[in-house]
Amino acid sequence: MATKLYPPLKPYKSELLPVSDLHKISVKQFGNAQGQPVLFVHGGPGGGCDARDAQRFDPAQYRAILVDQRGSGDSLPHAELTDNTTWHLVDDFEKVREHLGIEKWHVFGGSWGSTLSLAYAQKHPECVRSLTLRGIFTLRRAELDYFYNGPGTNFIFPEYWDEYIAVIPEAERGDMIAAYYKRLTSDDAAVRAEAGRAWSRWEMATSRLHVNKDYLDRADDAEFADAFARIEAHYFVNAGFFERDGYLLERAQIDRIRHIPCVIVQGAYDMVCPPKTAWDLHKAWPEAKYIVVPAAGHSAMEEGTERALIEAADEFAKLP
Repeated sequence: MATKLYPPLKPYKSELLPVSDLHKISVKQFGNAQGQPVLFVHGGPGGGCDARDAQRFDPAQYRAILVDQRGSGDSLPHAELTDNTTWHLVDDFEKVREHLGIEKWHVFGGSWGSTLSLAYAQKHPECVRSLTLRGIFTLRRAELDYFYNGPGTNFIFPEYWDEYIAVIPEAERGDMIAAYYKRLTSDDAAVRAEAGRAWSRWEMATSRLHVNKDYLDRADDAEFADAFARIEAHYFVNAGFFERDGYLLERAQIDRIRHIPCVIVQGAYDMVCPPKTAWDLHKAWPEAKYIVVPAAGHSAMEEGTERALIEAADEFAKLP
């Protein structure tokens, strides 16, 4: 069983799949074209995929499918919010599955990717062979407040919090998400760029147990920061487009997926998506295997978390 990333590889097929009159989504396939299909669901919203994400899957066993969600990564149009909701993305995955002629696939997602993986599996349980979920996020208001409004992560990273709130006038700080959303959708390019960098830098700073300068510097990539911050704020100000707070954890929703083999991987010191949400999911779904990585924060790239994810993928490759 592998305990580190598989070697780098290039996609054997890349395409832009039209999913509406407006949106085309990037679909890249890696590994064995005859292998077990696995859908990689990236985070954010707005994060996009990286070829490194395919290295968690044994290329001899898996056909890894990396999809950039609407407005993200290589999908077009870039950072577009029109017709960009959770349920549009869920429907897009179904269009990808049907386009590729796949009957059932494994689904693997972390952070917002765990949110979207749960939403997809609950709507289409018959299409999912397994779920691997990391850094659980269900977009409840309390989760958003903990990270974006405080008190919460600001008590752990006060210097980066001060950078994050500096962009917003004191009178608007009662709802930081709404205040940022106003700026991230501004017609003023300079206002939008300043807000995009500050929002992204806050998340990059807090995503690992030890602050990583290279990761922090991603916020200086204006194109990435614009899509990442703008799409995140769009989803968060709209409560994820869910019918009710806590929708994904409701008994009726969990019962739809209870039979699916699942591994939950959670960093013990995750400051972006704190362990309480993963624990709440495990309590609602005790059949799922629950792994807490002791010396890890939120990022999938921390050593213990990476190892647990690769081991989960290797185990699911053995399913009949």
